[in-house]
Amino acid sequence: MIEVGQVTAVVGVEITIKANENSSLETHFYRGQAFKGVSIREYITVDHGFREVVCKVEGEYLDESHTEGKGPNLQYVRRLKVRPIGYFEDEKFFDGIKFLPKIGDPAKLMSERKVEKIFERTVSDGFKIGSLMKEDLPISLPWQKIFNSHLGIFGNTGSGKSNTLTKLFTVLFENKFDTLADISQFVFLDFNGEYTGEQLVDSGKKTVLRLKTRAAGGDQFHLAESQFWDVETLGILFQATANTQKPFLRRIVDDRKRFSVNVNSLTAYVKSIFRRVLNSEHPSAEALELLKSLSRHLGIGDELAEALNKVGYHRNNQSFYFDSVRGSYFGVGNSTYDDHFGALVDAIEFEAPDGFRELQIRAELKLISDLLYGSVQYEHIQPLMRRIEALMGDFTKVIAIRQGDEEEGPVTVISLRECNQEIKKILPILIAKHYYEEHKRRVSSPPDRTMHLVIDEAHNILSQQSNREAESWKDYRLELFEEIIKEGRKFGAFMTLASQRPADISPTVVSQLHNYFIHRLVNDRDLTLLENTISTLDSISRSQIPSLPQGACVVTGTTFDIPMLLQVDKLPKEQEPDSSDVDLVDLWG
Repeated sequence: MIEVGQVTAVVGVEITIKANENSSLETHFYRGQAFKGVSIREYITVDHGFREVVCKVEGEYLDESHTEGKGPNLQYVRRLKVRPIGYFEDEKFFDGIKFLPKIGDPAKLMSERKVEKIFERTVSDGFKIGSLMKEDLPISLPWQKIFNSHLGIFGNTGSGKSNTLTKLFTVLFENKFDTLADISQFVFLDFNGEYTGEQLVDSGKKTVLRLKTRAAGGDQFHLAESQFWDVETLGILFQATANTQKPFLRRIVDDRKRFSVNVNSLTAYVKSIFRRVLNSEHPSAEALELLKSLSRHLGIGDELAEALNKVGYHRNNQSFYFDSVRGSYFGVGNSTYDDHFGALVDAIEFEAPDGFRELQIRAELKLISDLLYGSVQYEHIQPLMRRIEALMGDFTKVIAIRQGDEEEGPVTVISLRECNQEIKKILPILIAKHYYEEHKRRVSSPPDRTMHLVIDEAHNILSQQSNREAESWKDYRLELFEEIIKEGRKFGAFMTLASQRPADISPTVVSQLHNYFIHRLVNDRDLTLLENTISTLDSISRSQIPSLPQGACVVTGTTFDIPMLLQVDKLPKEQEPDSSDVDLVDLWG
């Protein structure tokens, strides 16, 4: 071993070493082995009895108060500031500060092979995604610990985070796809359509859903009927408020369960509502307008619709009248209803609606019924009705209600690239809830299968700062993902988040991640969040984050003994995510 200095001070965990003259060489060769010279972020060992304490170099300076030699040979003493990170015992590395050197202990360089032992990552298991940037040593990550945890991949646009995310799962599927195909499920929420081609795994081994609201002909996300007719699901889709609108949706769902769901039952319900509205002792103008809307949605004939349009509300008399004919008021003892509507209502027939159309019809029927009984405030429910009507067209393009269970493949990519902003905000929450609840229902204890939810551009749906939604809705949205990331591990459910702005993501979510791949970040808020959240991120690694080259990242977390500066290998062109920079030379000639 090549000795490069001696310990001259030990203050807490900060160690000062007086460096020898030969320590400034870039590389040393000794007995056929290469040794990196002493510089920032390099590793050295300090002999401590029969053990070797491993230290990382954090700084160096010239001690002007101490000199060596005289005349032209006069030199200032070079001193190194190092910090222990672990120790070698019986040629095996143990992390943590258990032993500290003493003054006078010799400091020695480490061979490249010994540096590899610090990271305990050999390439024999085939999970190599890159090399240590400074040492240029190939590193194979422990897949069994990485994918058994929540992952965070952060970095500014163009820093290489999409390549890292793709590389991680591409190497996993190349090595383990046949083993995991029947016991694990991977769901990729793809906001920008970056993984719909040959990325991640061969196209024949994955399911790609290209959801579209801007044009017809897109794929649809399949939702079981039992999951659709669920208060939580409907609350997510239509952003129902907790105190008034969710109870209203619960009454709709309960009524549907209580009574038969066939078309004859619904037809009888519709006929009953027509009679009750037009013959009510306490007529409601709002109920009349809802009845007219209901007739349009049912499509039950022009004649009945025209007759309804002739019905008006006389506010002074507080009663309905027909076609401005004198004395043609509705009510008990009058024949107006029987003369103009009796036969038309009795003849009502319509095809059984499904999915969102049935929801809209049942919501209108329930609101009319509640208004007649005086058990609801119309102005509280009307915003929900407007959202149902406004969003129904988009939802029917991207969601299909199916009967029974449906088998899905191990890898599903859901592209939201061609969806509008409203759907991009709502649908991921429904998708996450669907897969998480289904996984909890199927998994045993201890978990015998896993579910991995991968969210690229996670700040789109995990942001705490949003002026476009109510506080109650934002709280529900965040609580859902916080539950998955806090409780999911015990059920074998894991999340991988990739984002340009970690500071925009809920701090609770970021703090619950286990392992981090941090690419270049320059915003102070992002850096401060990571510094306060990641206990394993040392000051030197943090200081390098703003200046990392493309593809390089700091890898740290519970799986790794010490932070690593990793240069992730670039994927072949056909496997790269569709997020490459524009080549202006090629584009503009």
